[in-house]
Amino acid sequence: MDHLRELRNRLVKAILGLTLGTVVGFVFFDRLWVFMTGPYCRLPAAHKLKDGECSLVVQGVFEGFMVNLQVALMFGAVVSAPIWLYQLWAFVTPGLYRNERRYSLAFVALAVPLFAAGAALAYYTMDKGLALLLGFAPGNVIPLISMDQYVGFMMAMLVIFGLSFELPLLMVFLNMIGVLPFKLVSKHQRMVVFLMFVFAAVATPSQDPITMLALAVPMVGMFMIAEVFMYFHDRKKDQLEAERQRQIEEELDGTASTPLD
Repeated sequence: MDHLRELRNRLVKAILGLTLGTVVGFVFFDRLWVFMTGPYCRLPAAHKLKDGECSLVVQGVFEGFMVNLQVALMFGAVVSAPIWLYQLWAFVTPGLYRNERRYSLAFVALAVPLFAAGAALAYYTMDKGLALLLGFAPGNVIPLISMDQYVGFMMAMLVIFGLSFELPLLMVFLNMIGVLPFKLVSKHQRMVVFLMFVFAAVATPSQDPITMLALAVPMVGMFMIAEVFMYFHDRKKDQLEAERQRQIEEELDGTASTPLD
């Protein structure tokens, strides 16, 4: 019962933090919307509804409100991240060993900036994908992009890029706990790189070569960095294991050569 009570209390605190951040998102929606529509506003005039303007359309009575709610929730989740991450950490920590706590804390500390870096890359390359996709429309066709469609496309880009940047960190974490050895990764290195390009081609919503390369190239680069870390980690681990084995053998030899009384 104490365990369930603690879970309830931490969930309540996390929800309160998310709710407060969402309210702030509602208040500053106009500023957030200007920032979010930045990639669309950078498109050439031929791909916009009105020349010289950055206008989207609304296709339903409730669409405007729902977009406000989605944007506010996204903002609230980001702003309140320190609160709900701490509540999650405080709830899980008592069940972990000391080394597991250290690894998990380092994993979270690196995961947040990596996700932010991936999302930032998606934001600054999204206009290239939009321009390429809208460029397939004939010259006498005017694209009518709704608020809901644009927000959905942007969220898919941000989440996919952000999570993709976490894959090398996950590899390092699995290596440190002994699940994924370097030899296994090195053996299938070419296949992993190929699958990263395939993943980038399939996962990106725009599925254009520019966006695919913008996702695949950083992933491969971080994979190489993670592979180097795994190499030195396993090398040090093997050296320590060899040294420990040598000490055990010396102790056994010393015991065997000791004369009996």
